[in-house]
Amino acid sequence: MATQLIDHAVPLIRAVVIHPDGRSESSRLAEERLEEAAGLARALDLDVRAEEIVRVRKPTPATLFGSGKVDELAALVRAAEAEAVVVDDQLTPVQQRNLEKAWDCKVIDRTGLILEIFGRRARTKEGRLQVELARLDYERSRLVRTWTHLERQRGGTGSTGGPGETQIELDRRLIADRIVKLKVELDEVRRTRGLHRKQRQKVPFPTVALVGYTNAGKSTLFNRLTGSEVFAKDLLFATLDTTQRTIRLPQGRPAIVADTVGFISDLPHELVESFRATLEEVGEADLILHVRDIASPDSDAQRKDVEAVLKQIETPEGKTRRVLEVWNKIDLLGEDVREAVLGQAERLRAQGEAVAVSAWTGEGIEPLRETIASLIDDDPETELVLDPSQGEALAWLYENGRVTGRETDDEGRTHVTVRLHPAALGRFERQFGA
Repeated sequence: MATQLIDHAVPLIRAVVIHPDGRSESSRLAEERLEEAAGLARALDLDVRAEEIVRVRKPTPATLFGSGKVDELAALVRAAEAEAVVVDDQLTPVQQRNLEKAWDCKVIDRTGLILEIFGRRARTKEGRLQVELARLDYERSRLVRTWTHLERQRGGTGSTGGPGETQIELDRRLIADRIVKLKVELDEVRRTRGLHRKQRQKVPFPTVALVGYTNAGKSTLFNRLTGSEVFAKDLLFATLDTTQRTIRLPQGRPAIVADTVGFISDLPHELVESFRATLEEVGEADLILHVRDIASPDSDAQRKDVEAVLKQIETPEGKTRRVLEVWNKIDLLGEDVREAVLGQAERLRAQGEAVAVSAWTGEGIEPLRETIASLIDDDPETELVLDPSQGEALAWLYENGRVTGRETDDEGRTHVTVRLHPAALGRFERQFGA
């Protein structure tokens, strides 16, 4: 692929993005991976001046790339007047340090880049704790500051020695102490989340979790389903903090919908571990909506990446994981492709496997709601008879169950057929003496 130099007038930090091809087990095309890496860089407001794919057949331990390629890339960095280089791969501390010396600028790898984006986007206390833990876990092996602390003129020619050795040991101890403290705080978060989950189980609404590759449109779909105004933008990792809302499905059935962090190929293991508390919500869900950008040429590869992350999330014992694919962004498809996709989705919808929608325009949302209801509507059906004076009890049934039939007899009593979770039925009987 020919190198493309890009001219920008905005005085941002100038950067070069490099994708080492052949290093990932992902089936995605190198061009798509490079485009994604450049998108991650722009998400940090970097001025991407050049993008390059470099074939790596045998990685060099000291620099990842061979010496000739390192020199060639140094010329590219100088031509772009870059202050930073993003390498779309996981670098060892030695490789990162040596490349900084060779290119005389800041070097950040894929893990560091994603961590910095997460650090900027986290809003809740839990999100910030998780990101900080992941960042410290990453930094303690290299003791280099990542993007938040970037000095615009920093090169790679510094040296250590003498008193610096003492400072490194001090930094290591400070990081280790902070990690211990963060883990204690996150354990408390998990405990609190578990208590909240138990409280929700007392009002046993089914839960629906939205997952998907970053920028697949989860938050836009969440807003469309719930009528909320969660931040949604055409941006990688626009959402980091889990948001939950209660919605009403067809025929009045309530459900809790949770929007979650987007997945990505080669997601840093530090983040998977740190976000385990958040991802527990996915494992506990009665139904997972896997939102896919069906208009992306990389959609199938992204699906495999999401499924790989889902396999790392534990499901409670005895719980069956149910997944419904939501083929989003059909408004971006060409007419010929669109007809084929809609036909295939309709066949799969009958089997409860996929629904085609446009979260942006609202097309397909009602069929999606109906499919969600059919997949989570497995509560037993109960028949109840209410006196004319039990209007409050009737309202409670509509609020907490799904009324499928209602008739009034000659004596004014209401015969109600309702689907209720056994725990909810128990609460109804205790509250109204049925």
